[in-house]
Amino acid sequence: MSGGVAPAVYVILAGKPGSFRTELGPDVRSVEAYDYVFFGRTKAHFVIAELHRETKIAVIDEALPPTVSRIPSKLLKKYASVAEARRDLEHLARPGSADVALVRVAQ
Repeated sequence: MSGGVAPAVYVILAGKPGSFRTELGPDVRSVEAYDYVFFGRTKAHFVIAELHRETKIAVIDEALPPTVSRIPSKLLKKYASVAEARRDLEHLARPGSADVALVRVAQ
């Protein structure tokens, strides 16, 4: 059995402005964030996050009253690198698509 450090694992967390958002917990670190812009309007927000260990991700439904669901991270698609997760996101805004863009945002 090796005593080395476990390789990093990345996930993509999503939110839809005015509808729902995800919140990072102590075992999750934001690496990159993007807005999905469709015909000039932000339709979704994505965060590529490093998962330090299996945990539960808070998904907050922004309807009144707000409700919180805790989703086990084991249900999320995992990526071996940030680049791999980014490539998956980039499929949303393929060149030549309608007025669609994936815009990196400050965190």
